[in-house]
Amino acid sequence: MAEVIEINDVRELASVRLAWNALLPDTPGASLFHTADWVELYWKHFGAGQRLRVLVVLSCGQPIGIVPLCVRLERFRVGPVRVLTYPLHDWGTWYGPIGPNVAATMLMAMRHLRERPRDWDLLELRWTDDNQSDRARTFRAMRAVGFRPHRAAYQETSVVQLDGRFSDYWESRASKWRNNLRRAERRLEKFGDVQYVRHRPESLTHGDGEPRWDLYNACCTIAGKSWQGQLADNTTLSSKRVGRFLREAHAVAARLGMLDMNLLAVDGQPAAFAYNYHFDSRVQGLRAGYNRALADAGTGSVVLARAIEDSFARGDAVYDLGTGWREYKQRLQTNVQTSYRLTHYRFTGLKSQGVRLSRWLKRSAALRAVRHKQGVKNEVAK
Repeated sequence: MAEVIEINDVRELASVRLAWNALLPDTPGASLFHTADWVELYWKHFGAGQRLRVLVVLSCGQPIGIVPLCVRLERFRVGPVRVLTYPLHDWGTWYGPIGPNVAATMLMAMRHLRERPRDWDLLELRWTDDNQSDRARTFRAMRAVGFRPHRAAYQETSVVQLDGRFSDYWESRASKWRNNLRRAERRLEKFGDVQYVRHRPESLTHGDGEPRWDLYNACCTIAGKSWQGQLADNTTLSSKRVGRFLREAHAVAARLGMLDMNLLAVDGQPAAFAYNYHFDSRVQGLRAGYNRALADAGTGSVVLARAIEDSFARGDAVYDLGTGWREYKQRLQTNVQTSYRLTHYRFTGLKSQGVRLSRWLKRSAALRAVRHKQGVKNEVAK
């Protein structure tokens, strides 16, 4: 017999921690963001004003899946809207239920949400890997209980598939970019000794968990000297707004063996970094930066190229460069993957239907603009 237990107090997550940890290794596309530690830390820093709704799905009394959710107030054109979603908040690329039984877990979770009083206006499951690990199972579960899910592209992320050999990957890159990288390496050598360090500790349970605060502080120093560090509302490692949160997340990632730090030093001085998390042969890029004083030397490109080459040597499967269309990602990526949002608009909710109408108008305007642009091109071609 299957049932769902709902946890609304973050302190009660301790009661399911062992089950959570046991389900994590078999979770499709799992990362640090899928751990109970992440939910606890996220809630500590950002939980104010939100309501936690962690759904634990049991079969014959044993947990078969966990769906971490939260109700957060978000602002739309129609005003503040209560959104029921995953507790990721765009820190990562992908999210979904914990455990291998995605279909059964999501069906029971959606049924539970359908039968309980609504404390939300909009049910929106973002960061869904609908094409691969999820394979539309969440969509079908929502529809099976009477929800009407609307599927829309949410974000695009640049990915490096690390299958095959690095030499093949290298040859597949544009020759101009390869030549520029070689020149960057030679320029850096003129400044002094170039050192690349990658720190990826085993977990504390395996006798490691070393955070290497010296390397982390070096990354923070570089971040403060990068273009991102000069922004008033940035979220990089040196940010006053989220710096404490990222520092605590660093300690958690090191303890769990999910930390991946890459640092490039020139003549003993920190020059560029690529700060990531990793789990199950997947590298998730979080932040990267370089000292603006060495921008012309190409340090940012060098540290990423070395990290990718080292990932090939380590046997990693995927290096996720993260969302956004910065030029360096386009040069490194082997493909682009799309995450989706699955949205159920409450039929009787005015705000929910207002969001739906607003999005429809936005899509229609964008489509008209594309058609107009295409029409102009056709006229010019004539």
